[in-house]
Amino acid sequence: MIRDLPHRWGLLVRVRRYPHTVGMGYGARKLDHPATLADLDALQEGVVGEIIDGTLYAHPRPMAGHSYLESRLIAELDGPFQRGRGGRDGWWLLTEPGIQVEGSPEFVPDLAGWRRERVPEFPTSRWTLAPDWACEILSPSTRAYDQRIKRPFYARIGIRHLWFIDLDARTLIVSELMNDRWVELGVHGDEDIIRAAPFEDFELKLGALWPPSQRGEDT
Repeated sequence: MIRDLPHRWGLLVRVRRYPHTVGMGYGARKLDHPATLADLDALQEGVVGEIIDGTLYAHPRPMAGHSYLESRLIAELDGPFQRGRGGRDGWWLLTEPGIQVEGSPEFVPDLAGWRRERVPEFPTSRWTLAPDWACEILSPSTRAYDQRIKRPFYARIGIRHLWFIDLDARTLIVSELMNDRWVELGVHGDEDIIRAAPFEDFELKLGALWPPSQRGEDT
């Protein structure tokens, strides 16, 4: 059984508007047809592709620091929210899941989570439901794409919570979808002890997630 949960409203915060469409660029591949999974399969090795609103976007595979941060963050959240340590539970959490929705046969958040209230059973095939939470790690090759293409796309398909982690600025930007618009709830830095929606009952130290080289440790 799959059902939608009602929104919870609250907080007076800043609202940023993003354009619905921004044209070509941002890694878009020009095709004479709506992109398909076959176009993804045809991409060269070392390239990550996604199809958003029928357009194929391709970017180089992330660098090591990006992958390290992904693995550290999912490890922090997995215990309390997926395995139920501490009595929280209630989520399916994945790194780089391939998700299919209408008009977009494959998009891949860096991290994503689904509330088990909406998806009680783990899918046996592909994910075909937009997640409740997505996290993107901003890097030089994908920063504009994540902000100008994926952010408005995530709003259109109804993802409720969005995190942007900026490796260069060493910040976490937390946003929530309210009335079909992204509302910025906060910007957190290295030394902050974070309680960020939708995981607000868990304390997260952002600085502990950075790759060793960025923490001044030996690699």
